[in-house]
Amino acid sequence: MSDFADLVARAITPSMDRPAREAVYTVVRQAVQRLQERESLPADDPRIALQRHLVEETIRDVEGDIARHEALRKLDAALAAQNAAHTGQGGGRR
Repeated sequence: MSDFADLVARAITPSMDRPAREAVYTVVRQAVQRLQERESLPADDPRIALQRHLVEETIRDVEGDIARHEALRKLDAALAAQNAAHTGQGGGRR
């Protein structure tokens, strides 16, 4: 599944808004469903449930990575602003 996770992660960028990411996830879910239909597995086959679970887990992991990326970006921006404010205040002291 790591190849699959990489594929999903490459289709998503942190700059995408939530509806755009959901559109990609919908396409991924549909693709997996089509692959399952081609395999002609019975609806109660446990492999279908496992595959769907892995898709949802991958999506959750990608969303977690995006949340971490966004949090780090905000922390970096706050640190830069704090440093700029500190540098601006300390410029006249000696």
